[in-house]
Formats: sequence, C-alpha cells, structure tokens
Amino acid sequence: MPARGDVVVFRLPKDDSIDYIKRVIGLPGDRIKVVDGLLYINGTPVKRERVDDFIDDENGAPERVRRWRETLPNGVTYQTLDLQDDGLLDNTEEYLVPLGHYFMMGDNRDDSADSRVLSAVGYVPFENLIGKAQIIFFSIGDGEPAWHIWNWPWSVRWRRLFTTVR
Repeated sequence: MPARGDVVVFRLPKDDSIDYIKRVIGLPGDRIKVVDGLLYINGTPVKRERVDDFIDDENGAPERVRRWRETLPNGVTYQTLDLQDDGLLDNTEEYLVPLGHYFMMGDNRDDSADSRVLSAVGYVPFENLIGKAQIIFFSIGDGEPAWHIWNWPWSVRWRRLFTTVR
C-alpha cells in the first residue's frame, strides 16, 4: 500500500500504455486543494519553508528557480520547485479523492501534469500503481525521444543517472 509522500510509478488512467512517476499526496477520502501555491490536505496547509534556490543549468544559461521544503502530515519531507507566481495550477478547486484512488503531484509544481489536471491524469486507481520508485536509471531532457541516441551526449541528464529517489 502506498504511503503519503511515496514517489511511485503508475499507469496513466487515461492511457494505461504510458507510465508516469509522481509523489502520492492524497489518500482515499482526502480533500486536496492548492491556494496561492500552498498545498492543503483535509483543510490544513502543508508546512512549507523556503530553502536555497535550485540552479537549472541544463539548457545552457543558468536559471534560478525558487525551492521549498514541504513536510506532509506524516512527517515525510521533500523539496518542490516553484517556477512562477500565480501559475496555472497554483489555485485549484478542492478535490475529493475517491475510495480506491490516489492523488499524485509532481515536485516541479508549475511544470507537472498530475492529478490536479483531471482531464490528463486525475485520480489514480490502486490497480494502476506499479511500484515505489527507488532509483533514476536514465533521464533525458524534455521533448527528446530516448531512441535518438545520436543526441545523447547533449540530451542525457548525466547528473541524474543512478541517483536515489527521495
């Protein structure tokens, strides 16, 4: 059974031939909402504290991205990225997670198709869960097909390879 805060691999409910990896935020019966970029679980804001900026230098010129440490009600902590104020998913409706389903969110909050987007991901049924993510084996930049091996020297995100998932 997944626990709140686990990073899991799951089959996309809208197309079970596609695997996604996201963090479990909501359990069956939970109420999830985002207000001004702050996550609420069952009406209570998740503890969030500012930490050092993330420096994204994968595309040439370094870009500073705001980073936060969130602590879930069960004590699990992790870091999230905040690319912009008032992003598209920074203010949401309240979601009620159906029984037998889970609510997933990406840690890059302004650049993640996750359960906040009901038409794309939505609630994830238990039977779509594959397992807990343990290690990043391989990682390629956005939009680059993995089979374009001739571009790997530039598109592979070398620093991510063989890192543990937290």
